[in-house]
Amino acid sequence: MNKTNAARILDSAGINYSLTEYEVDESDLSATHVAAQLGQDVGQVFKTLVLRGDKTGLFVCVIPGADEVDLKKAAKASGNKNAEMIHVKELQPLTGYIRGGCSPIGMKKKYPTYLDEQCILYDEIYISAGIRGMQIKLAPDDLVKVTGCEICELTV
Repeated sequence: MNKTNAARILDSAGINYSLTEYEVDESDLSATHVAAQLGQDVGQVFKTLVLRGDKTGLFVCVIPGADEVDLKKAAKASGNKNAEMIHVKELQPLTGYIRGGCSPIGMKKKYPTYLDEQCILYDEIYISAGIRGMQIKLAPDDLVKVTGCEICELTV
């Protein structure tokens, strides 16, 4: 198993984590599918979304896989009046990651990042390792340490 950039960042920060591979289905890149492949509760498998706020520009929300981001809550958390999801074709140029393989760790630039409060329900959560077919399992507090993210309410 090759280490991703996100894994190398965790290594250099001295953070404990594990990598888990899963079977990719190009027709279903959903977190629900990933959770099923991992044999995990979809609430524990978090997805990374990139949004654009009307005042602060780009920011990142990390939310449970089956949930939808509440754009009003995300805007408020990030100091914006309004926010919208970026278009999928903007994802790779802005973050260095592709859809279905976007990690909150190791993006091209350090964007303000917000982690949904449901993360506290779990000792460990899964996030993308930065490629399709691989997830990182780590403690929510360690994700906060490495990304500087803020825990807040983000979902509908």
